[in-house]
Amino acid sequence: MSDFKIFLELGWDHILRADGLDHKLFIIALAAVYLLSDWRKVLLLVTAFTIGHSLTLALATLNIIPVNVDLIEFLIPVTILITAVANLFRKESQVQLSKLQTNYIFAAGFGLIHGMGFSNYLKSIMGRDEILSQLLAFNLGLEIGQIIIVAIFLIIATIFVDLFGVSRRDWKLVISAGVGGTALYLISETSFWQNLTT
Repeated sequence: MSDFKIFLELGWDHILRADGLDHKLFIIALAAVYLLSDWRKVLLLVTAFTIGHSLTLALATLNIIPVNVDLIEFLIPVTILITAVANLFRKESQVQLSKLQTNYIFAAGFGLIHGMGFSNYLKSIMGRDEILSQLLAFNLGLEIGQIIIVAIFLIIATIFVDLFGVSRRDWKLVISAGVGGTALYLISETSFWQNLTT
């Protein structure tokens, strides 16, 4: 199996496996205000996140920027919480706008933080000769995995809203509250707090 294929699979495994919970939660928080009919906007969101994620992942993996693992593990669920809380205050009319929205800024900006979270593991398994192609493969795999998660989520959202008659507002509130609550738990479990007290 080629290195490219290995790292491609590693990319989608990162988000599709059970231990990729934080990544999945962030993607769901981004998509919580949308339905399947909004797929173009959601695809742009996912791509914006991948761009941000890819940039810092590459910089950290190449040792161009330092990574404080405990701080990043704390900040990742914080980004999930902020995105979920922002959803609670987002009006339906804002979702329908085609202009740049807060979600796009969250996706790209918070992607920068998420990208640093996986860099230590990636550094330990990457070869020196083909590091750029390995990074490209990993990020392509990540994009594929995110699209799979988002597609499943949007189909479920559309079933609940269009077939079962759940209002978009109620769907958004329930999903965002659930994601936000989980993010709070993840924040409380990080080693960041233990380091503050020692």
